[in-house]
Amino acid sequence: MEELVPGGNVALPDGVLTVRVPGPFDVCALVTDDSGRVRGDADFVFYNQPTAPGAHLRGDSLTLDPGRLRAGATRVTVVAAASAPGARPGASPVPALSVTDGRGRPLVRFAPPPTLRAPVLLLAEVYRRGGGWKLRALGQGYADGLAGLARDFGVDVTEEPTAPPPAAPPPTAPPPRARPAPARPTSAPSAPARPASARSAPDRAADPDGFLGPVNSARAAVGSAPVSFDPRLTAAARAHVSATAAAGRLGSEGADGVSLHQHVTAAGYRYLAVGEHLVSGPRTAAGFVDYCLRTDRAHRTLRDPAFTHVGLAHATDPRGRDVYWTAVWASPLTPSGLARTEAEVLHLTNRERARAGLRPLAVDARLGVAARAYSTDMAERAFYDHVSPEGTRPWDRAAAAGAAHRSIGENIACGQRSAAEVVEGWMNSPGHRANILKPDFTHLGVGYAGGGPAGTYWTQLFGG
Repeated sequence: MEELVPGGNVALPDGVLTVRVPGPFDVCALVTDDSGRVRGDADFVFYNQPTAPGAHLRGDSLTLDPGRLRAGATRVTVVAAASAPGARPGASPVPALSVTDGRGRPLVRFAPPPTLRAPVLLLAEVYRRGGGWKLRALGQGYADGLAGLARDFGVDVTEEPTAPPPAAPPPTAPPPRARPAPARPTSAPSAPARPASARSAPDRAADPDGFLGPVNSARAAVGSAPVSFDPRLTAAARAHVSATAAAGRLGSEGADGVSLHQHVTAAGYRYLAVGEHLVSGPRTAAGFVDYCLRTDRAHRTLRDPAFTHVGLAHATDPRGRDVYWTAVWASPLTPSGLARTEAEVLHLTNRERARAGLRPLAVDARLGVAARAYSTDMAERAFYDHVSPEGTRPWDRAAAAGAAHRSIGENIACGQRSAAEVVEGWMNSPGHRANILKPDFTHLGVGYAGGGPAGTYWTQLFGG
């Protein structure tokens, strides 16, 4: 069974599929075409309307037969909503989705980042690509709940005013805004970076497991520069794999509740690009490398030219049966690399606007300061929401930075590992896409930060 990260996708076999989301959630699905809009009420599948052509909901399981969907349908978006009335972010666990084929064989599993808590979560979409069907992991939360979901999928809702108020509103009246803050896509590897030089043949004292030799040979075969060990990354890998082995299971968080990326930043390594391998089973480093080279997603990380450093560690579980491995790949954060990554987000955003016949967004340095500060804040304090722990909202942060715009919009994301990946994720989400393609917006600030449970945090702050 393949494990997906936000934004990851996998091809699906023909025939009937079962999508299951266990736990205290109401599962529903929306059947749409490529525009992401429902055609009518019949395109909603939920507990009061459990059947539509090609889709049937029973309890926590959704049975799909993509070939029998209504005419024109090209997507099915699977949603989990907190079943407790009035549930707030953090009140429910984060749901996990699993998919099996018609014979009950497991195909894929997806668990959103543990920091992603909202009353309504978009978990995945099954979509047509060419002559077949694929599944894409989403991990997008709606702070506005079902109202935000309905709006983005084509149900009319009342729009709020487009300008923030001149003074703070009373507690019972939320401030007006350019548009309700949309869902956050979270999706995984690498921002552009210049590889640093490294030894092509490590000595045995520095590499007792003989890891770098086959790794750098595989990288050289595709034109990627060699990587070298960084003691901070090795310390982070050791801390993570020790907690993993103690728990007896793989995961981005160990039994101590700390993520691998938090171990990396705690060790003092600030990164621009990051990737990881979390594997159990191989008894030697050579077996671990062989596994990575035989697995599609894993070998792309191992050969990624963005990475310059690596840390490696392994540990055996308390029973002495399973060997766990953690490899963390990274390139260091530099001012020029950070500026280049954020500029690439602006470039790709304006490319999407050009395709829609819209004028490009101009850089607003003050919006950029606010966006970068907010991404950093989310990473450092391990939260993920349009509303900060202190209650500030996008227009508050823009005003505090000195940006003067009548309307403000914000996209945030976590988990994506490159500018191209995060913009693609936003464009695949109706709410984020609406911000990117809003004609009234004229300026943009972009912020990126590494760290936190999700590994990467991105913010777009729009002004108009």
